[in-house]
Amino acid sequence: MKLTTIHSGYFKLDGGAMFGVVPKTLWNRINPADENNLCTWSLRCLLIETGNRKILVDTGMGDKQDEKFRSHFHPHGPYTLKKSLKEQNVRPEDITDVFLTHLHFDHVGGAVERSADGDLLPAFPNATYWSHKEHYDWAYTPNERERASFLKENFVPLKDHSVLKFIEAENGEEWLPGIRIHTVKGHTHKMMIPELDFKGRKLYYCADLIPSSGHLRMPYVMSYDVRPLETLKEKGFLLNRALEQDAILYFEHDPSLECCTLTKDQRGRIVLDKKCTLQNF
Repeated sequence: MKLTTIHSGYFKLDGGAMFGVVPKTLWNRINPADENNLCTWSLRCLLIETGNRKILVDTGMGDKQDEKFRSHFHPHGPYTLKKSLKEQNVRPEDITDVFLTHLHFDHVGGAVERSADGDLLPAFPNATYWSHKEHYDWAYTPNERERASFLKENFVPLKDHSVLKFIEAENGEEWLPGIRIHTVKGHTHKMMIPELDFKGRKLYYCADLIPSSGHLRMPYVMSYDVRPLETLKEKGFLLNRALEQDAILYFEHDPSLECCTLTKDQRGRIVLDKKCTLQNF
């Protein structure tokens, strides 16, 4: 299995929303906010090459939203999804599968693009797109808390074009050889966390369960989460499992750190051990 980071840019979100009940005097040391209390976050996707498949995990924000939308989230930086794929000599037509951890706009926005005629089309024409049935239903009829995060133009066209399928694996069950799936419901209902066999180790693509290295400590839970107490349980499970396995955690939103390993500090807390990139392994 070959893994490659695919950068799709950066965006900004309110620091208080990203760190929940943690005071700004603490979280601002981790990811300093600008004058509008906004912090910069990465939109880091992952390319999995295994067998004859090229699987893209998440797709960033995309670029089809209007200027008003963009003014709220300030997408910026030198990267775009397709530019980063091109740098790896991968064309959109080469992608066989798109794995969507969940359907919030910053994870699925690049899955659908707008044609010159204004039609909404799958961005990867030969790919099968994968979601979870319960999560799709949750996103299609959203609660008021998440309504602004689930934009139907990002995922309904996938079903309309008959390229969307649903993964049934969860609780660590195998989806494909070397890829197991864990579902969690703290951040949003039935978000999927891939567990990958990578060079003799385990790697977890943390999605929004642990969006950055700054969220490793237990109280650091996003205000966006619909069930924060469930997030605490799920995060504890993943951290303990990863520590026992000497696994790699891969961060989708950390602005600078791609991945890390874990250790315990003198107080028995699970903390960051080594900062690393996929190239270190």
